[in-house]
Amino acid sequence: MKITSVLLVDEIEKSLPFWVERMGFEKTVEVPEGDRLGFVILVRDGAELMLQTIASARKDAPVFVPEGSSSRASLFIEVEDFADVLKRLEGYPVALAERTTFYGMREIGVIEPGGHNAIFAART
Repeated sequence: MKITSVLLVDEIEKSLPFWVERMGFEKTVEVPEGDRLGFVILVRDGAELMLQTIASARKDAPVFVPEGSSSRASLFIEVEDFADVLKRLEGYPVALAERTTFYGMREIGVIEPGGHNAIFAART
């Protein structure tokens, strides 16, 4: 079994710099929607993330799209190299300050440009 998150966003172009340039994902698939992107697939280290515009999703499967603005998803992204994450997030607004949890994870959280929570964590 494989689970891949699909983040619904207003504009994919606003989220790409965060995921590709800052966090090191590679765009492997892109589907245009008029003069903009409607859908992309991003990959890194075996992880896959999809971004789809709300407008594109409404055309494709409106039953899965909330009314009004996009909903907020939360991603828990377990990483091997927490120092690399900290370096990549330098200068980016942190929503959840770095912490070590009772369940043995070192975590830090941000809100990516599409409005979704991204918590990066590594085992202590």
